[in-house]
Amino acid sequence: MLSFATASPVYLACGATDIRKSIDGLAAIVQEQFDLDPFSSALFVFCNRRRDKLKILHWDTNGFWLYYRRLERGTFEWPASGTTPLCLTQRELRWLLDGLSLTQRQAHPRMSPEVVI
Repeated sequence: MLSFATASPVYLACGATDIRKSIDGLAAIVQEQFDLDPFSSALFVFCNRRRDKLKILHWDTNGFWLYYRRLERGTFEWPASGTTPLCLTQRELRWLLDGLSLTQRQAHPRMSPEVVI
């Protein structure tokens, strides 16, 4: 499983993206269409039309990471098209990567440890 700094925001490109684009093409989408900084610590997630492939663009210190995931069966639960990116939590990104819907209610609630004295 991917592990990123928990404070990093996640931006999801709604609808389909030409997944053949490489780092420069995806960074241009982030900068020109979303009006966001591709050199920030944020994760930018893109999915193809068939919803069986996705790419995650991430800047780290002095270079980009480009993560690629292809499903052998099934599809990602991907939001419909839109012009603005959807801001997600990293937990919601994990839901998507695990094949769950963003609106699913089956996950356990987030808990914080209680101090027992």
